[in-house]
Amino acid sequence: MKKYFFFIVITIIGCGFCSEMLSQESLRTQLFGELDKLMERAKDKKADIYSPVNFEKGMSYQREAEDYFKRGKNLEDIRDKIEDAKVYFAKAIDGCTIGEVAFSAVMAARADAISAGAPAYSPRLWKEAEEKLQSASRDLESGDLGDAKEGAGVAEQIFRSAELDAIKTNFLSPARELLRKADEMDVSDNVRKTIETAHRLAIQVENLLKQNRYDTDEARQLAQEAKYEAAHAIYLHEYIEKIKKEELTWEDVILTNESQFKRIAASLDTVVRFDNGIDVAVAEIVKTMKIREAQTVRYADSLRMMEGIVNQKNAEVANIKQQVDLMQARLGTLNEAERKLQDEGKQLQHKVEKKSEQEQTIRRVTGMFTEEEGDVVRYGDEVIIRLYALTFPVGKDIIEPQFYPLLKKVQDVIKKFPNCSVRIEGHTDSQGSDDANQTLSERRAKSVAEYLMANMGVEIPVNHQGFGESRPIVSNDTPEGRAKNRRIDVVFIPEWASKEK
Repeated sequence: MKKYFFFIVITIIGCGFCSEMLSQESLRTQLFGELDKLMERAKDKKADIYSPVNFEKGMSYQREAEDYFKRGKNLEDIRDKIEDAKVYFAKAIDGCTIGEVAFSAVMAARADAISAGAPAYSPRLWKEAEEKLQSASRDLESGDLGDAKEGAGVAEQIFRSAELDAIKTNFLSPARELLRKADEMDVSDNVRKTIETAHRLAIQVENLLKQNRYDTDEARQLAQEAKYEAAHAIYLHEYIEKIKKEELTWEDVILTNESQFKRIAASLDTVVRFDNGIDVAVAEIVKTMKIREAQTVRYADSLRMMEGIVNQKNAEVANIKQQVDLMQARLGTLNEAERKLQDEGKQLQHKVEKKSEQEQTIRRVTGMFTEEEGDVVRYGDEVIIRLYALTFPVGKDIIEPQFYPLLKKVQDVIKKFPNCSVRIEGHTDSQGSDDANQTLSERRAKSVAEYLMANMGVEIPVNHQGFGESRPIVSNDTPEGRAKNRRIDVVFIPEWASKEK
């Protein structure tokens, strides 16, 4: 009996020692695991918006439980706080079901306002809208659905106003700053037409954004024009004031301007005269530039022809090496160097055959895409499919369902080059900031790459890279040009070419 009692005592002491050995982290996981999951679910459901009172009570009890745990309070007290927190988080989650329906419109407006940068660009309206939404949420939580919907409607209107205000600020703030500076300098005395043009363009931007805040291409272009004209007005004003201050004559001004045209002409190795006016000199410069452009085109054609000749000679060399290998095989007395040469010849033969096979595949791929869908071009060894038809919502990287058939064609092409390297390149036009364009192009390239790999059916690595606005293929001066520059390029490097590199 004594032995049995001694065994029980030792067992109890041992269990207590094991409990002390449990790490704080392990103990916290045991206590708070379910609460942490419930709290994260409440956050994901936006319970802080749809059911703010219950959510805040849950958070309050959660913080008290954490405080008790850190201070080493009694486990039962900690568990009581945890249970209270779980009850209120569960109530908050239940309240989200009604809120998601009743507040769907205001939450969509809030998301659009966030996307437009309203918290930063329109802080007053954003704060007012948030306060209205919180008040409506409290009404909803208390069961007053009528007041909740009315308050949500007011908040929605304010969020939309904040969104529009943020878009205007984002688009027009550089132009407005220059216009304010120009007005402070009182430039209208010297350059009335130019500064009036800048103001008129700014007003056009505001009107366009009021009509359709989501079709921003034309508004963005006009905003940049307004900024340019304002800066132009300031420059002209300062230049005219300098002329007045230095008491320059009209002859001085005209000769200075003629000297700039002479510099341009000199860079083209030509000479211009001004005895018949500037228009004649400009026409001569333009003529020379067109001649140089034609020469450049002919030079590029010559390079392509030379490339064809070199490829033909390489094929002839490969054929000769193959014949040499056959002769050496018949001799039967090959030394180590000769065997190495034979192996190189066989590798070269295989590479040539592989290249020929993939060249035929490339020619077939060219006919898979319509002119509206995209264009297949060659740059050296690389084959590029320019997907002009693949477009994205403004500022987003979401692939819409109508483009799935087009991407299915791309997947079919990738399967035709099972051992090639594939890279998805994202490009934007010149509208917007460099950093924003770079980030957007990377997101869109990643989105396309992930879609292709997820739906391919075979494991072929697809890399991605964004280039922003740094690689335009046409001028960004027209809407058509900008549309072409906003593109996804699918770049293939054939197996034989990638191995060479």
